[in-house]
Amino acid sequence: MSPTRWFFLALLPVSLFAADVRPRAEAALAKGVAFFQTINAHGGYVYSVTPDLSQRWGESPKDADTIEVQPPGTPAVGQSYLRAYLATGNPQALAAARQAADALIRGQNKHGGWDHTINFADLSNETVSFDDNQSQSAISFLLALNHAAPDERLAAATRRALDMMLATQLGNGGWPHLYPPRGNYHDYATFNDGGINDCVRVMIEAHRLDPGDKAVAASLRRVARFIVISQNPPPQPGWSQQYNEFLQPAWARSFEPASLGPSESVRNLGTLIDLYLALGDATLLEPIPDTLRWLQEIRLPNGKWARFVELGTNRALYYDRGRVRVNRVEELSPERSTGYGYEVNLAGQIAAATRRYEQALKLGREGLQRAETPELSPAALTRRLETLAGQVQAIIDAQEASGAWITRNERFKTPPAPKKLWNGEYSVMDRINSAVFNRNVGVLCDYLELSARLAKR
Repeated sequence: MSPTRWFFLALLPVSLFAADVRPRAEAALAKGVAFFQTINAHGGYVYSVTPDLSQRWGESPKDADTIEVQPPGTPAVGQSYLRAYLATGNPQALAAARQAADALIRGQNKHGGWDHTINFADLSNETVSFDDNQSQSAISFLLALNHAAPDERLAAATRRALDMMLATQLGNGGWPHLYPPRGNYHDYATFNDGGINDCVRVMIEAHRLDPGDKAVAASLRRVARFIVISQNPPPQPGWSQQYNEFLQPAWARSFEPASLGPSESVRNLGTLIDLYLALGDATLLEPIPDTLRWLQEIRLPNGKWARFVELGTNRALYYDRGRVRVNRVEELSPERSTGYGYEVNLAGQIAAATRRYEQALKLGREGLQRAETPELSPAALTRRLETLAGQVQAIIDAQEASGAWITRNERFKTPPAPKKLWNGEYSVMDRINSAVFNRNVGVLCDYLELSARLAKR
């Protein structure tokens, strides 16, 4: 583009310059969907592949018969396809979403759930995992797809999955880390990595789609009670990563002590408000202010929060494997110090939880629901589109002619050998990432959806 032409374009209002972005965004989305579908394995996806598809990774290297259930794998990619279809009506996006759902249905085990991967060469795995949004993300996707484009097989698989959620819910109202029971910490009610929180989200989604399902509503009431009664009493009104059958904070792995978890506590505040909106029980807001005060009290001198807080003292706890306790993050092995987040910045999350709680008190249930799903004015829509236009252009510029988005010279942890711990080494390689695809599809769909809303005004 000549300097003179660019000068005149720069004088135009951003909204006029962005007016031609929609067709290019839709074309980039269609190309991205068409390309990404070509890298599936049995209809599903892993986290990353090399451009020549010779190497595949999830949490570790994967073969061509294995797909990931854990985000950003198959269910997350399926959700991206579904959103692309809803935003544009592209039949290829719907076909790709159905293909991803079919992979999950074929990998659904006898209990109705999923482990973190599906190996199509051996479908004998009977583990249901609630770790890292694994089974939960699969159910969320099936629920959404069945609502948008129902068919009998999809509906049956979705119902099996919801029945599994009901069957695996513990007597105290929580959900375990893994199912069936194993006689160890995997049986405990587990908040770590958002386990119970993601279960609640799934059941709220099911409740929203079918308010008449009494079993799902009862399940939500049970887990709401569990979250309330599992809160530690003052002066440490937080939550633990996991609880044993006596509702006591308990050890999990040898570097996860019985303690209180600030990250889990912040997530639980959001889940309590979600449950308040779903069930209309204002008493679910009562545990929140004590936790917010405690979280401010235990902030570390460096401005972060410890992953583990000692019961009774509020001191930060640092454990290496083998229950080896150390005094500082710097004393941990590379595998622990860089791979686990023993100190985290929760300031933004705590501020957001505080604002949302205050809104709930001020606006009430219906007012908060309206505030969280606002009807934007034409001016607000235009401002948002102008902000997104630059992101959309960057995504279009980064897309290959094939439709791929390739992360060049990506630095990532070199996967250790089987049964070995990571030793601190990194690799550098060009890779195609599911997380990048999902993020780019999200931005493109944001733009297309908002521009469609503006056009209707």
